[in-house]
Formats: sequence, C-alpha cells, structure tokens
Amino acid sequence: MAERRPNAERSRQTRGRILWAMRQLVAEKGYAAASTPAIVAAAKVTRGALYHHFTDKAAVFAAVVEAEQADVGSRMAKAAEAHPDPVEQLIRVGEAFVVAMAEVGRRRILMLEGPAVLGAERMQAVRGRHLRPQMDAGVRQLMASGLVTPVPVEPLVDLLVALFDRVALVADRENFPAYRHALRALVQGLKTAPLSDGDFVLA
Repeated sequence: MAERRPNAERSRQTRGRILWAMRQLVAEKGYAAASTPAIVAAAKVTRGALYHHFTDKAAVFAAVVEAEQADVGSRMAKAAEAHPDPVEQLIRVGEAFVVAMAEVGRRRILMLEGPAVLGAERMQAVRGRHLRPQMDAGVRQLMASGLVTPVPVEPLVDLLVALFDRVALVADRENFPAYRHALRALVQGLKTAPLSDGDFVLA
C-alpha cells in the first residue's frame, strides 16, 4: 500500500502535465498544431506515457474540454451561492460564466476548437453536464420565487444560454462593463409581466 500512493501521485502529475500541454498548444496555436510530438515535448513526458493515459490526441483534447467546462460550471455554482435573491443569483451566474470564459484561451478551446473537433452534439453533452444544470436550477428557483410571472423553463434557459454565449464571445476588458449593464437590465426585466400568448403570432 505504501508504494501505491507515490505511483498514483506520479500518474496524476503526468496526466496533469499532458492536459496542461494540450491546453497551452490549442489556446496558442489551435488544435491542428497540437501534434502528438508537440504535446510530448511540451509536457516533458514520453510518448508511451501519453498513450498510457489517452488513446490519442483527440482524447487528450476531450479531457481538456471537460476540465475547462467543469471549471466554468463550478464558478457559476459558487456565484449562485453568494446571494439569496433569485434574480440577483441568475445575474451573477451569467456574469460568472462570462468572466470564466474570459480566461486566456478558453473561448478558443470551448467555443471554436471544441465544436470543430468534437462536434456540436458532443459539446452539447459536455455543456449539459456542467453548464446547463446551473442555468436550469437558477431559472427554476426564479420561477418558484413568485417574483416573475411563470414562463416555460426550457425555452428561457435556451435563450439565456445563447445570450451568455454571445456576451462571452464578444465581450473584452474594454466593453465588458457595458455588456454587464445590459445583461443585468435584461435579466431584471424578467420581473415584468411577459407577453400573453395572443401578443405574438407567427404568420
């Protein structure tokens, strides 16, 4: 038993170096440039060590995507816990998402390379594990609070996710305050009564 712990720790560190190397390469140069030799060199591991932990470079990238999205989801969850008001919670969840996505290289990994390499369906599954639950919980809590007129949860979550994605894609250090202000105004607008079914009809 005494020797298993050091071995497990070395294995964890090796895996971590491989993931770090892949993340750096994709963030700086893109997935195509992250060849197996480049990953091995950047991680300072052997080719055998890489294939001991991952079947190929696509598997390494998939693990990076999972870890990146998990970090975003974790930040959103912490933001939701920081305020008791459900409207403010939802605002802070959106802000936490945008700030987390502003991490260097993350937009490229999750919003550009991820869908291109893994495909839209697989990326949706990853988001479903880490992002969607935070948004769904926030909207359901808002509906249960009685502060807004009830609206269908799933469509509202879809719209909010698209909204946050758009802000994350275009916001930068200079214009983020303006987007933050607009984001707050839009979410706070949920407190007003929505349109009735008869107010909007598709032709």
